[in-house]
Amino acid sequence: MEDDIAVKRAKGTGWKLAYETLRDEILSLALAPGQLLDETTLAERFGMSRSPVREALIRLAGDDLVVTLANRSTIVSPIDVMSFPKYVEALDIAQRMNTRLAASLRTDADLQAIAQRQVEFEAAVQTGNHLTMSEANKQFHMAIAVAGKNPFLAGFYEKLLDQGRRMLHLHFEFLERTQDGDLLTDEHADMLEAIRARDVEQADALAHAHTRQFRDNFLSFMRENYAKGIALGLPE
Repeated sequence: MEDDIAVKRAKGTGWKLAYETLRDEILSLALAPGQLLDETTLAERFGMSRSPVREALIRLAGDDLVVTLANRSTIVSPIDVMSFPKYVEALDIAQRMNTRLAASLRTDADLQAIAQRQVEFEAAVQTGNHLTMSEANKQFHMAIAVAGKNPFLAGFYEKLLDQGRRMLHLHFEFLERTQDGDLLTDEHADMLEAIRARDVEQADALAHAHTRQFRDNFLSFMRENYAKGIALGLPE
């Protein structure tokens, strides 16, 4: 009886295994933008029926990580470079507002949380694993958003951070190859100190510069690599 329950539990959580595995592979660019995701092939890969695979794909679609085409096939969502300037514009506003609010409203407990997330980000950078780095980066910035005490702005910010994780991996790659890797952690440390000092204007300026650095490095990566045929869902 216990074995039967374990089997049922495993079957019931099959979609979660497929979802988490595919999500990590999409975010890390192991599954390239535009790549076809065939339900039958995925079911064979994970050793499960097509139903949990379909559930996983539905949830990935809810995260904007896959799209279903008119012929019902599913592909990894392209990175829409044409909309990147609008994305960065929204990210800049959200990042600056949340950081400004954190500098103004933070508590000692908030500072401890942000500092801990910074330590975790520094450790993630040392691993060189971009998936670990992007998750730690998100947690650092969300700790700042929590300190800002506005759940609406924090929710908007979190969605933008999630949407930008694949582009952030390209930013990491470019920065590690062309500049001092310490810059990744130095900017976060400077933001933390501005928030600690309750220096709202400095926190705002640093948040703005942080967004601009991400924008410039991503565009530089695209200029260097698009001509080499990297499949990033660019329009014809």
